[in-house]
Amino acid sequence: MTTDQPGLRERKKAATREALSRAALRLAVERGLENVRVEDIAAEAGVSPRTYNNYFSSKAEAIVFRHRDRVRRAAGALRERPAAEPLWEALTRALLEPFGDTAEQPHPGWTAAVRLLLREPALRAELWRGGAEEAELAAAVAARTGTDPNRDLHPKLVAAAAMAAVKAADDQYLTADPPVPFQPLLTEALRLLAAGLPDPSIR
Repeated sequence: MTTDQPGLRERKKAATREALSRAALRLAVERGLENVRVEDIAAEAGVSPRTYNNYFSSKAEAIVFRHRDRVRRAAGALRERPAAEPLWEALTRALLEPFGDTAEQPHPGWTAAVRLLLREPALRAELWRGGAEEAELAAAVAARTGTDPNRDLHPKLVAAAAMAAVKAADDQYLTADPPVPFQPLLTEALRLLAAGLPDPSIR
């Protein structure tokens, strides 16, 4: 019997990568990106700077990793959704899965600090550079719809639209006053896409 479950070594590497990404984000929010050294991130995660450099080539890459990992996990989750489930329902559930079942109210101080952090040009460029992850999502859409991601426009367009929904929901999440949970925003953004973005001025 074969299994797709990762081995112990892979799980340890994934845990280290996650710990480094969390540490990078937390320290950058607290101190500002320019005031955080690789040595600080490594120490916070309990590893050496050499280990850090085995995983990430920059602070921006470390911070953005969790976003990219969620897209990759969503692509995997989409492949596992029931075949009879409508595409946009399956895609919505898959994109929400990496965030878990909680919809906690965000802390205003945290969202304000992250919003300030995202003004960093290097971080913004890294955040939306994830072409490989979008391609994985397009491939999952193609597998579900029986299309070819290298030839057909549909899976690429669906993946690009879904990533635009993630970005729009994230922007709304970081600027909402008072703060609101992220998951309902993403759900609504994907619902609007699935409905064809109806004109809100027409009632």
